[in-house]
Amino acid sequence: MALKATIYKANIELADMDRHYYDSLNLTIAKHPSETEKRLMVRLIAFLLNAQPELTFGKGVSNEDEAAISHTDYNGTIALWIELGNLDEKRLKKACTKAKEVKLYCYDTSTPVWWSQNAEKFKSYNNLTIEEFTPDTVTALEKLADRNMEFQVSIQDSQLWLTSGDETLLVTTKQLK
Repeated sequence: MALKATIYKANIELADMDRHYYDSLNLTIAKHPSETEKRLMVRLIAFLLNAQPELTFGKGVSNEDEAAISHTDYNGTIALWIELGNLDEKRLKKACTKAKEVKLYCYDTSTPVWWSQNAEKFKSYNNLTIEEFTPDTVTALEKLADRNMEFQVSIQDSQLWLTSGDETLLVTTKQLK
């Protein structure tokens, strides 16, 4: 019998002052059986950093034909394609040819090695942005993972402040490309 996805719920009050986007989000997030809570939380933060109407989660880690998170325009054009992890050039090239804008959020401790091996390859992809979460941030995010989550999120000056109960976490990323 195949394992089923675990459902997580997140109620979020979002204030993105950088982009002047404010919203109350009630998200249902399916965690694939092979997905870690660490990746799930990075996926949630990547969603919040790019939140906009019509932004959607992909079908899961096993579906290579679609993004982890994406935004498709009313005319069917993929405006934003978001991926997670240390991906190979082939997958990123495919994303860059399909979408107007591609963002990759890295979160593994092996990212510095991966980046040193791949930085040169990605220079020609003008619509690609790559950012890295620090290991400490990812560990702190993983501790906040729960089947039912309540967050207040403020984004200002490219800093994301995540509050859960009486705990507040500063989430920043390092721009690689």
